[in-house]
Amino acid sequence: MRKRLFGFGAAMLLSGQALAAVSVADIQITEWMYSGNGGEFIEFTNMGSSAVDFSGWSYDDDSRTAGVFDLSGFGLVGVGESVIITETAETVFRADWSLAASVKVLGGYTNNIGRGDEINLFDGTGGLIDRLTYGDAVFPGTVRTQNATGNPLSAADLAATTVTANWVLASAGDRFGSYVSTSGDIGNPGFYVAAPVPEPETYAMMLAGLALVGGIARRRAVR
Repeated sequence: MRKRLFGFGAAMLLSGQALAAVSVADIQITEWMYSGNGGEFIEFTNMGSSAVDFSGWSYDDDSRTAGVFDLSGFGLVGVGESVIITETAETVFRADWSLAASVKVLGGYTNNIGRGDEINLFDGTGGLIDRLTYGDAVFPGTVRTQNATGNPLSAADLAATTVTANWVLASAGDRFGSYVSTSGDIGNPGFYVAAPVPEPETYAMMLAGLALVGGIARRRAVR
């Protein structure tokens, strides 16, 4: 009986540990521009496997203080979803980049980032979730995000807390889907190309659709 109880307890413990591992938030800093005609902005993307509640979350620059700019307004951020904070008013920023209403934007922060600075993301307990330290003058060869955003070449480049040479400047029509805003800045706020597929069902439907299109194309080719 003791062995059975021990086995059950161990299984429950391992199960709890597995659930805890799955529930850890994987929110990454995926794009930023420290200076632009339409104002600076920072993008966060949910790279994890489940939605994340941003209640109590916050942002700060190199002062590294949790709670400075409240991110609770993002609410529940879905898998693969990218959200934006900007110094510009939300409505002005949205219009400048022609963003859909579905893209979450929080405007009006005053703890601005500079040419050489840090971006710090904290969860509701004040724990550091992600940090990006950058500065082209401090890290020679890295991007200067003035009027064009910085983007990582791959998801692996998000792991480091310091910007590397694998962060590149956005250019209109690049692999990140970048375009020119009304004010003349270049970037792709609101989506990240290497983010995970939001829902397995959506992915399955997409594959089914592609298979259908492929089948139709093959039948047409045979005719």
